[in-house]
Amino acid sequence: MEWQQLLNRLGASPTDVAVVVVSALLVYVGVIVATRIVGLRSFSKMSAFDFAMTVAIGSIVATVATANAGIVEGLIAVASLYALQFSVAWLRHRTTVMGIVDNRPLMLMCGTTILHDHLRRSRITESDLRGRLREAGVLRFDQVGAVVLETTGDISVLAGGEIDPALLQDVIGLEHLEG
Repeated sequence: MEWQQLLNRLGASPTDVAVVVVSALLVYVGVIVATRIVGLRSFSKMSAFDFAMTVAIGSIVATVATANAGIVEGLIAVASLYALQFSVAWLRHRTTVMGIVDNRPLMLMCGTTILHDHLRRSRITESDLRGRLREAGVLRFDQVGAVVLETTGDISVLAGGEIDPALLQDVIGLEHLEG
């Protein structure tokens, strides 16, 4: 069976396929160029806004690639999202905007004490917590200095000696370490 016949049976013409390929390629190049201009932070796991940015860019690429939107509209949408992301990243340096855009890290464990109310708040089970401790190479609870749920959703395990409180400056539950 010829390609044209196969495409026709699938409901596409060679022109449709060419438009999709060219559209996807151009938007892909547009995303790469914008990422080079704005920086890799555009796809980092730093905040909920960064996650939304990644999902939105993927959606735009898919919409343009399937020819549901024109190339120019797709490139304008990508440029607009990057401009918004750049603006929010710049504004995050102001405390009020950071509080709106970012989650705050949450202490899950302080020394050998598991903070059950924080586990419930973050919907993390003790089993999840123990798994993270094992992944971090913790052999005994008395090796744990603190466990923090980061703004990215990652869990940091601080093991070993005394913890500098400055490392935990913005963490909800810091008072457990100081008290």
